[in-house]
Amino acid sequence: MEIAETEKLENLKKIMSNMEFFTKLNPDANNNSLSVPIKLSSYYELNLMVSSLLKTSISLLKNDISSGIAIDLIILLEIVLQLLPEDEMELLDKIREIDKR
Repeated sequence: MEIAETEKLENLKKIMSNMEFFTKLNPDANNNSLSVPIKLSSYYELNLMVSSLLKTSISLLKNDISSGIAIDLIILLEIVLQLLPEDEMELLDKIREIDKR
């Protein structure tokens, strides 16, 4: 029985090594988490995406929402927070300060 299980595991390892599985999530060694790349064409597109997510969240909050939808809304808002380009906003502030001088 143990030999059959070992063979199954070896076959599974062989299949997984020959193909590109588990490629969507990228490991982040710094904080033991995973990230998902999102392809965008510009910061403008990122802004539109964040705006749409926020508008959807606001719309849901205006209605009576069930606890199931509330959990989804929390997840949606967490995604929006991660999409905000904080470093780029800081750069824009620094450029603005230079322009004021």
